[in-house]
Amino acid sequence: MRFFIRAFFKALRFVLGPVMLLWEFVTRPRGLVRQPAVQGTLDQQCQSIVLYQYRTCPFCIKVRQEMRRLSLKIERLNVQKMGKNREDLMLGGGQVKLPCLKITDQAGNSQWLYDSGEIVAYLRGRFVTT
Repeated sequence: MRFFIRAFFKALRFVLGPVMLLWEFVTRPRGLVRQPAVQGTLDQQCQSIVLYQYRTCPFCIKVRQEMRRLSLKIERLNVQKMGKNREDLMLGGGQVKLPCLKITDQAGNSQWLYDSGEIVAYLRGRFVTT
């Protein structure tokens, strides 16, 4: 029975995944236009932020859309398959729950945000006012 349930959800992801990616592409927001100096400063700040994500996760798509809307160049790491990125997420954040935003301060301390709503609120709070 477990085999059939897994096969069902795998087939569902196989069918819905491309549809979700197409929808993300079609509804892509326009990014904010800033002065080059301001955008350069923000790009530099974004180097200390990493988004752990799946390509077809609806909550990850929500965060990526907000990143586009705010014109943020944040590194994205796919953790769908087992590997280094997934292990880093588990060791650093303590759980494999997505999306996850890793924010590293200048002292090297990391903060892990797991909820898409919290991530969007953080990005808006930090990058909209500048």
